[in-house]
Amino acid sequence: MPAALALTLGEPAGIGPDITFAAWRRRAELDLPPFYLLADPEFIARRASRIPEVAIAVIEPLAAAATFAGALPVVDIGVSVTAEPGRPDRSSAPAAIAAIRHAVADVGGGRAAAIVTNPIAKNILYQSGFAEPGHTEYLAKLAEAQTGIAALPVMMLWSPELAVVPVTIHLPLREVPARLSIDLIVETGRITARDLRERFGIARPRLAVAGLNPHAGEAGYTRR
Repeated sequence: MPAALALTLGEPAGIGPDITFAAWRRRAELDLPPFYLLADPEFIARRASRIPEVAIAVIEPLAAAATFAGALPVVDIGVSVTAEPGRPDRSSAPAAIAAIRHAVADVGGGRAAAIVTNPIAKNILYQSGFAEPGHTEYLAKLAEAQTGIAALPVMMLWSPELAVVPVTIHLPLREVPARLSIDLIVETGRITARDLRERFGIARPRLAVAGLNPHAGEAGYTRR
């Protein structure tokens, strides 16, 4: 049976668990592929007790696909969670980070087909000493550590009508002009075009580059 998707916990005190329960309950209606949640099973059982019709099964990743129809598969990340809804605590950051690390390891080891991430609270992570600007950069760092290959992380916001790729991510707006360069814009465009062809099946993708200035430079004129 094919490997399932690995779904990270995200911020335990946030909406990630609730989104997960809602998605699993609608698995047949939405024809969802099998997934498993990386979390503290006892924490998830407590949260699920508030939701009707959510059964939990603690499993190993490769058993997720066979379990998915009858129960929400949960893989133990080895970190106990004590956070309550809307109340992050000291367990929040270690659990969120552990779930991401486990997910990357599972994909690299062939135990998961891909990663889906629940929302994190970056301010909570920063307070714990988390050094990366966000999810995207952290995933790139973990992938490089696993493969030995450095890559420019590119984030896409996708809908059937429009796909948007920011050239810079997780930066204060005042830092964006200094970070932009021709090389960065061109490389981001090349990565985007390649993946639109290879992963989305768009034979000849068309890219439009939006100016940082909403008016895109006033035909070269500036006013101070």
